[in-house]
Amino acid sequence: MPSFDIVSKVNHAEVDNAFTQAQKEIAQRFDFKDTETSLEKTPEAITVRSGSEDRAKAALTVLQDKLVKRKVSLRFTEPGKPEPAGKGSRIVVKIKDGIEVEKGRAIVQLIKEAKLKVQASIQADQVRVTGKNRDDLQTAIQAVRQRDLGIELSFVNFRD
Repeated sequence: MPSFDIVSKVNHAEVDNAFTQAQKEIAQRFDFKDTETSLEKTPEAITVRSGSEDRAKAALTVLQDKLVKRKVSLRFTEPGKPEPAGKGSRIVVKIKDGIEVEKGRAIVQLIKEAKLKVQASIQADQVRVTGKNRDDLQTAIQAVRQRDLGIELSFVNFRD
């Protein structure tokens, strides 16, 4: 039975490359001199720290520019609000990986509303769509692509 998976996977290697490039640019730029601006990375987030809120926002812009140049969609990131931290400001940028349960339910509901002869099921952080006809699966892909769900989606493991 033909099937495919709908996933939302970030390329962590490209995120690491963009993070490193942003660190280098912040270290070299004159407008960041003596502002104590830095970037810290954990597996699920990047923390931007600076002496002022404006410099933290500027550093966030540098990071976002580097992500875009490395072809990482900004939909994988979720920047938080600037918050005071010690003498300066801090912005936590979450890296979203996988489809959340609410978004998965929305995708399943969207496919059901299209009244196609396919079944969609949530499996961990992805949605699997199966059907008897390949054309119905391709129609389901088009239906999901037309709707903006606020996350970056990929269609993988297409099997006949």
